[in-house]
Amino acid sequence: MNADQKKLNIRWLYLAVGVVALLFAGIIYGWSILKAPLASELHWADNQLALNFTLTMCFFCLGGIAGGVLSKRAGTRISLILAAVLSCLGFFLTARLDGGSVAMLYVSYGLLAGLGIGIAYNVIISTVSAWFPDKKGVCSGALMMGFGASALVVGNTISVLMDSIGWRNAFTGLGVVLGAVLLATGFIINLPPAGLELPKAEKKAGGASEDFEPRDYTPGEMLRRFAFWRAFVCIVFLAAVGNTVISFARDLAISVGAEAALATTLVGVLSVCNGLGRIATGAIFDKIGRRKTMLLANVVAIAAAGVTLLSVFTSSVPLCIVGLCVTGFSYGSCPTISSAFVSAFYGTKHFSMNFSIMNFNLMGASLLATVSSMLLTSAGTYVAPFALLLALSAVALVLNFSVKKP
Repeated sequence: MNADQKKLNIRWLYLAVGVVALLFAGIIYGWSILKAPLASELHWADNQLALNFTLTMCFFCLGGIAGGVLSKRAGTRISLILAAVLSCLGFFLTARLDGGSVAMLYVSYGLLAGLGIGIAYNVIISTVSAWFPDKKGVCSGALMMGFGASALVVGNTISVLMDSIGWRNAFTGLGVVLGAVLLATGFIINLPPAGLELPKAEKKAGGASEDFEPRDYTPGEMLRRFAFWRAFVCIVFLAAVGNTVISFARDLAISVGAEAALATTLVGVLSVCNGLGRIATGAIFDKIGRRKTMLLANVVAIAAAGVTLLSVFTSSVPLCIVGLCVTGFSYGSCPTISSAFVSAFYGTKHFSMNFSIMNFNLMGASLLATVSSMLLTSAGTYVAPFALLLALSAVALVLNFSVKKP
């Protein structure tokens, strides 16, 4: 085995390390579990806690931009060290809140933890993805699966710990472990060395490849392309379905007649489907190409909103279970598509910044989720928010058909 082959084989280690790191970093999506003691002990209202999640998503997106700039100037290691410090500090300070001001929650969890995890997310994905130009979808899917499975794996572990050692100790421990994992990741993974020849993507038979010559686009060039904005808005609408359902999945299941224990289990099932959707979408992307994969994801999102809405109309627990599973799969496809789409359309040279810009679709999706929650509160029924999500999914399909060239 020659030296270049040995260097190339290390990419699988980097992928495994990246999956583990994102498994811990993805706890940002476990807010529905983590917020419980803050509501019961510190007596903050649901709308205050919902705003914290929206702010967390906003700072998560801003952290992605910061990670793109920082990794280019200071490198992977320094960027992940900063991410480790911010994330650890965010959870550490959250554990010491006294309930006096909810603004401190927004600073500790929303700003510090959100920013730190956003930096880590961008740096890990862009660094590891640089090793897999031949397997964009599989690489993105595996990394996103780790991130998406966190709410189930890490979230449930933290839930048990909160019951046994108290939520403050659990939050402190989570901050320390997350910081240590990100710190270790910074000392392990690196970008491919200059001059290393990486495998190239194979041309797909049957028209799976795009009908354009790929090249590297700067962020400015990408933002001037209408194809980017059509894809961006399309993914915002698709992600809004999952983002909304995640915020009230347990309550939704109970509303159609599910027992409390089953409703809690279904939140975990949704998380599993989220993870499976991420890696399955990656494999499908590599197999059938970008266009068909995005259209398939759109159809799944329409089905998710439609089936779940039907379960509300009929108060059917089985339909609700199917709807939540399909919703999880649909939501899982969005980040994988975002990553693979940016890489396929706009190249790898400026991937870190381009990907962080595309990640702002999470902010748009979280804002639409907030609107959906407001509709639920005002109308007093789940019909209104799901009617909105179904309409958005249909609009996304129209946009989807128009995304053809960079």
